[in-house]
Amino acid sequence: MRIFILSDIGSIHTKRWVAALSQKGIDIFLWGLNFKDKDTEYYAQFPNVALSKTNYTDSIKNIIKDGTFEKLRYLKAIKLLKQCIADFQPDILHAHYASSYGLLGALTGFHPYIISAWGSDVYDFPNVSFLHKQALKYSLSKADKILSTSHVMAKETQKYTGKAIEITPFGVDLSLFKKTDIPRQSEGTFVVGNVKTLAPKYGIDVLINAFKLLMDNNPNKRLRLEIVGEGPDREKLQQLTQELGISQHIIFKGKIENHLLPLVYNSVSVSVSVSYSESFGVVAVEAMSCECPVVVSDADGFTEVVVDGETGFIVPKRDAAATATAIQKFIDDPSLRAKMGNNGRQRVEHLYNWKNNVDVMVNIYNEMINK
Repeated sequence: MRIFILSDIGSIHTKRWVAALSQKGIDIFLWGLNFKDKDTEYYAQFPNVALSKTNYTDSIKNIIKDGTFEKLRYLKAIKLLKQCIADFQPDILHAHYASSYGLLGALTGFHPYIISAWGSDVYDFPNVSFLHKQALKYSLSKADKILSTSHVMAKETQKYTGKAIEITPFGVDLSLFKKTDIPRQSEGTFVVGNVKTLAPKYGIDVLINAFKLLMDNNPNKRLRLEIVGEGPDREKLQQLTQELGISQHIIFKGKIENHLLPLVYNSVSVSVSVSYSESFGVVAVEAMSCECPVVVSDADGFTEVVVDGETGFIVPKRDAAATATAIQKFIDDPSLRAKMGNNGRQRVEHLYNWKNNVDVMVNIYNEMINK
């Protein structure tokens, strides 16, 4: 089987799909608009994975806010993309991300053609302008099959196509994301953890304000907030902690590689993610797989993976007080953390086992080829 994949070469999600599929014996050509040396080093470990060798966006400048100019410019890569496809002679062309790589794939005219929606490509992109919406509709119209990681995102995608959409969850490696012997309460400290890009839509400012309320409500307890990730809002968020007078209780740990995240989930008392929007709550799935209870916002992606009151608590978006109240329940009742942590692991084993998710994708490929 030969699969030509259009995707962001540096994305951890791309790396996981390519690694898993290559280990199934599938020959892959991975094509992206740009890459870094460390990315090529990563893919070099897979002998059946070929990688595009050209940085197509080296000279492209994003000169307007929504990136329209950039998208028009990188369409110049179509000729080279078609040549790569002709040379590789794939059985299937698969674009990950409907609004950019999906459009490029559609313009090649190759079939059979699969598009996987990832999130902002269907939640945000079509709302920029009428042209953006039409571009998304065009891309989806050319796909022979459309995939989504969650039911809620499939519903959103359905606004732009009449085609059926199949669900391919983006689960976790249960052998990696699991409970370990690391004590959740370091030296008697209740640790609140957050793993997210430091960007506005992920509500980290709401979490910081909630943590301030926890500090005020628990003057005799040792509390700490650990924020894992990097992003454009780091300086702004650090300034907020100083303004609230709680900076000494908050640690910005920076970006941590995916394979090290189980150490994070195993060292915190509760994982909290209160995003304004989520297409699929992968951080909640990772935490639950490590038997770490969660507090999440009522963003669509989280409500699908978290069972309120069983594997964690779901709170309204932008509500610091409700977030603090939910976290307080775990402070007051340690047995609740163990109970919900166990429930979370069972849910992940049932629905989000990465090995099973990969098998679903391979079956989809086989079905398309057999047709």
